[in-house]
Amino acid sequence: MTWVLGNLEMIRDLTVEHLWFALLPVVLGLVIAIPLGWLANRTGAGRTITINLAGLMYTVPSLALFVMLPLVLGTQILDPLNVIVALTVYTVALLVRTVADALSAVPPVIVNAATAMGYTPARRFVAVELPMAIPVILAGLRVAAVSSISLVTVGSVIGFGGLGKMFTDGFQRDIPQEIIAGILLVLIMALVVDGLILLLGRALTPWDRIGQAAGRAT
Repeated sequence: MTWVLGNLEMIRDLTVEHLWFALLPVVLGLVIAIPLGWLANRTGAGRTITINLAGLMYTVPSLALFVMLPLVLGTQILDPLNVIVALTVYTVALLVRTVADALSAVPPVIVNAATAMGYTPARRFVAVELPMAIPVILAGLRVAAVSSISLVTVGSVIGFGGLGKMFTDGFQRDIPQEIIAGILLVLIMALVVDGLILLLGRALTPWDRIGQAAGRAT
């Protein structure tokens, strides 16, 4: 506790940096995964190709990707862009299947009704299919966010910022309090972000709560 109280400013800066590295890729990955998931859901062949490629991307070890990206992007090894791109790739890989599955789970009768009402495919997707798929997509987003928060710590091995620095620094200088504080902060951050996404899902799907209440009433 003494070490924590004496380093509050550093802990605050590392926490903010960690959040930035972790959450920006989640947002970017979601924006990319939604149209890719929609395309994957259009045809069987498109689904197979897209989901297999996404699965292949996720098998690449995170540390190897951090080291390889500077060669691909032409950046320096410690450029923060490497972390953002790497974690965005992992988020897309996680979410593409989730988005495709969520859209395919929308009842066909609802999709057909929207089509019969004159909705264009784009309008039907935005106004009908995507809102119906939100609960499943946000469930996948919770997994992606927690995964991203944990993967940022791996970057500390090659010098990136974030709370992972507390692991490497604490190990090198033999300060167990620093390591424990870093672990607890990452855990708390993951729990808080997960809870916020859960609350966001409830706010975006009020009809889901109404349906659950009706089900309990019967």
